[in-house]
Amino acid sequence: MSFTADDWVLVLDMLGTVVFALSGVLVARRLQMDGFGLLVLASVTAIGGGTIRDLVLGVRPVFWVVDVLYLWVILITCIVAIPLAQLLSRAKVNWLLLRADALGLATFTAIGVNKALDLGAPAIVAVGMGVLTGVGGGVIRDVLAREMPMVLCREIYATACIAGGLVQVLVDHQTGQTPLAMLSGMLVTLLIRLAALHWHWQLPTFGKLDQH
Repeated sequence: MSFTADDWVLVLDMLGTVVFALSGVLVARRLQMDGFGLLVLASVTAIGGGTIRDLVLGVRPVFWVVDVLYLWVILITCIVAIPLAQLLSRAKVNWLLLRADALGLATFTAIGVNKALDLGAPAIVAVGMGVLTGVGGGVIRDVLAREMPMVLCREIYATACIAGGLVQVLVDHQTGQTPLAMLSGMLVTLLIRLAALHWHWQLPTFGKLDQH
């Protein structure tokens, strides 16, 4: 039995949910939150970006209200990850967090672009929805954790989403193959983000305006 395009989208969506929930768990572990705080942080990271995307696109009700499998996946991820996270040192937690976040970023960007295209959105809007889906949950997570969201720093973060989204839209337009387009976009986003982490690439910042 071969996978359909919808099957591939569901698999990638579940992967992104697990990975982003895990990144929420790791942040909560680093900040020594209690179980409720951990669950909240994992949930908003995993479904926050997609929720905002659906609200912007006018999708009612939002995806996790229609399919509660997302909530169960988040809960199971938390239960499994809590004892495992306790075994990791702070340095390993930070290292794993950044890689898990990169994979979730790439996956959810592809999901967001695909959903917008399915709804007939123009290419530029689809890319924007990909970025929103990719970074939205992480922004909420970082704000709740009282940290500066990576998307607002010099990190190559949203830029990676834009590049991956553009590639996905182009491949989808040229081939009409949804799985190929999504995997292409994911790969570009992931490789750029991982390369930025490895080589410490950063975007230029504005200089102080009051310098003389």
